[in-house]
Amino acid sequence: MTTNTSDGIEPDAEGTEAADQVFEEIDNRRSLTGVALVAVALVGIAFSAYQLWLGARGFVFEFTIPGLTTVRLGSLSSLQVRAIHVNFALVMAFLLFPGSTGNGAITGRLAALPSIARDRFGDSPVTRAAEGIRRGIWWLFVDEESTRIAPSDLALVLLSTFPTAYYLTQYDEITDIIRVRGLAGAGTLGEVVPWLSAAEVGFLAEYSLAYLMGVLAILLVLEATRRALGLLLTLLVSLFLLYAKYGYLLPRDLPVAQTFATSELRWNQIVQNLWYTVEGILGVPVGVSVRFIYIFILFGAFLEMSGAGKWFIDLAYSITGTRKGGPAKASVVASGFMGMLSGSSVANTVTTGALTIPLMKRSGYSPEFSGAVESSVSSGGQILPPVMGAAAFLIVEYTGTPFRDVVIAATLPAIAFFFGMWVMVHFEAAKHGIGGLSRSDLLDLGPHMRRGWFYLVPLGLLLYYLVIARLSVGRAGWLTIIATVALISMVAAYNERTGPYLVGAVAAGYALFAVSLASLGVTPIELAYGADAAEYGVTGALGEALSSLPTIITAISVAFLLADPRGDAPLLDLDDDVVDAATWFDDRTGFEVASSRAGQFGSFVLKAMDSGAKTATIVVVAVAAAGIIPGVIGITGLGGSLRALIISVSGGSLVLLLILAGLAAVIVGMGMPTTVMYIIIVVLLGPVLPEFGIAILAVHLFVLYLGLMADVTPPVMVAAYAAAGIAKSDPFETGKQAFLLSLNKILVPFAFVFSPGILLLRTTDGQGSILTGADVSDLGFFLPEVVAPVVAVFAGVYALGVAIIGYYHTDVRAGARVSLIAAAVLLSVPGMVLLPASAAFGLVGIDVALYSVTNELVARGVGGALLVVGLVRNRRRAGGEEGDDDDGSDRRERPDSQTAASQ
Repeated sequence: MTTNTSDGIEPDAEGTEAADQVFEEIDNRRSLTGVALVAVALVGIAFSAYQLWLGARGFVFEFTIPGLTTVRLGSLSSLQVRAIHVNFALVMAFLLFPGSTGNGAITGRLAALPSIARDRFGDSPVTRAAEGIRRGIWWLFVDEESTRIAPSDLALVLLSTFPTAYYLTQYDEITDIIRVRGLAGAGTLGEVVPWLSAAEVGFLAEYSLAYLMGVLAILLVLEATRRALGLLLTLLVSLFLLYAKYGYLLPRDLPVAQTFATSELRWNQIVQNLWYTVEGILGVPVGVSVRFIYIFILFGAFLEMSGAGKWFIDLAYSITGTRKGGPAKASVVASGFMGMLSGSSVANTVTTGALTIPLMKRSGYSPEFSGAVESSVSSGGQILPPVMGAAAFLIVEYTGTPFRDVVIAATLPAIAFFFGMWVMVHFEAAKHGIGGLSRSDLLDLGPHMRRGWFYLVPLGLLLYYLVIARLSVGRAGWLTIIATVALISMVAAYNERTGPYLVGAVAAGYALFAVSLASLGVTPIELAYGADAAEYGVTGALGEALSSLPTIITAISVAFLLADPRGDAPLLDLDDDVVDAATWFDDRTGFEVASSRAGQFGSFVLKAMDSGAKTATIVVVAVAAAGIIPGVIGITGLGGSLRALIISVSGGSLVLLLILAGLAAVIVGMGMPTTVMYIIIVVLLGPVLPEFGIAILAVHLFVLYLGLMADVTPPVMVAAYAAAGIAKSDPFETGKQAFLLSLNKILVPFAFVFSPGILLLRTTDGQGSILTGADVSDLGFFLPEVVAPVVAVFAGVYALGVAIIGYYHTDVRAGARVSLIAAAVLLSVPGMVLLPASAAFGLVGIDVALYSVTNELVARGVGGALLVVGLVRNRRRAGGEEGDDDDGSDRRERPDSQTAASQ
């Protein structure tokens, strides 16, 4: 792992070393070198190139040679595209993750065999045979140092291509025979591949080739899951598989067991459903990965490798670093942004934590609090628009909601969470007298903005494509990647000497395209490819030429780079990983790529493609494995039974149902990727909550928010453990504080479930839609159901923050803390009080409906009064105890004790 650093603030060696150590402990990927490293990189680049082609050209693989012919490689169906997508991920998983490091129960026993034989037989042929067997097994399967690709890994890579090859070559059999007659009607190995008929012995003759390929695919997905994601998810998915086959054995005369009992299924039915339909491995989750998730992971990789990550971290410190508790406030901003790009709580915690946690500790925060802040905000990055995490794209698919609407709906809740984090780190700083960093330790904001303002362009374009132009998610991601590449190519080619010529050439290229469109109806490139002409006016030609601007910029910039590859590039500041990769290549080949701006640009593109593939591998394997769960639920009919059971357990109470859903999301999310947690919970609980009149988008965002709590919830709390390793703090105490700091992830989703106006939704008959101008002008709706809940939830988050930290000008007493928590609940989620109160009155025979818009406003008013009274009392008490020394304003100077602590 390479830690991003800035020119103004450098992490200490201890922080970087701790981060690297933690990363090695939590990341079980191999550390490859030489030919193996290059081979894996090439596979990753091919994976990204495949996805970029899909984003640009769709499922048709053809290209035109100008003036000669069009070469058509073929056209793929959706299932074939998904199979290749999963195949790439399997290959990457088998190459990146060792199957065994020799520390397991089985390998431990095998390793002991030679010593046992030596004790019994001495130096005999038996002992030598045992040692030889041990060496052979280790050579074939075991990678003790996680530094080599074993022969068994290569065998699995080869086997993983067989099911995909069957999909590509025998698709007619899948559509015409298997879907009609089932797997039993498909051909055997000799019938499908006549020249292999001699190999038809044993099970190869007994079962159809399609069945064998389906079984192989399922087993390979399980093995890749075990390697990349651990045994827990593998066992969970395996349990569902066994349930599909043997669930019919559950006794039907027991109350709970009869709910889960199923009809008897044959293995070929299960395999067909899980591999040859869109209900299993190649189902909705993998489809979303093909269309949306991968392209946005790749966009994040391009943006991060361009140097945007470290530029945004420096920007956060430049803006907030001098304020009270500045390092922690900078962590809130920087980690939120980086988490949005990476989509991984743990990876973000380690990457940004190497810089932020040591700075927080030096400024005066405790090690536990420093680690808790970093892990909490890092896990919150997945709810921050516009990129968000992979689960956001699953929301798009499962709900049928445009991604634009998901981004708009998620904006205010995300701001509320980060506002709450800001409040808590501020009052923790006030509580302990923690100042900010010296301005001399930070980069000046003006020069920093001038040096890297262009990093804001890709994010601005992404918002434009999604929100204003309303392009599809995949198309918007593809165009933003192209714009990012064009931007960095121009930055690489730009310097004082070439700048005017570069800008002039780009302007001339744009003018040429516009003139060509206006006069000929095609661009110069389209003219070379023989494209059909269209009618454009002047305005239309200018607009259409604008869409070709990234291509123009890239082509001209690359020409400048090739003409002067070793010129200076003062604005080019690529990520350290890009520079390290180029340097590694130079050291082994004798080239000078790292010292050439043309070489650096090429390294940037290739490294981003490689990094994106490695990041996406875990996600693709996760969604492929998770797809088995809804596939089993669908074929067994478990969904309906679970729905009835959930409603029965909740007693028809929305409050209880939400609490159960939240607990389930947190529990399932422990040790699971967010995407897997989301799929499981949505499949099990998603169909139930809308029956209570909750907007479906609110339901899905609710599940996402609560599931993210698992990353900081004891005892698993993977993000908190990572932060504790860097902070050198007590892990459990760090996790406990991270959980408390993240309680806004519970308060806010409960708030927007009861008040969808916080999501900028208007709900009618359980159907939510983004607010329109007419909704805003309807003041009778807009003020009580949008403005009031939004203001109240921010006030509630503030109240909760003060209660958690226990400080407002002076320490907050226990009774006042309880009052502030009550204020937070009444302000944010009055329905959590009004609905149970109505039920309680019903128990004593009083039928009253307390849950209404009017009563919500009254409850929010009571909560607001409790908040104001509590804060005023605490401030007056502080004035009586200490005078007005601590007025809560930002301190720009550090106390002497902190200065000494930082030295």
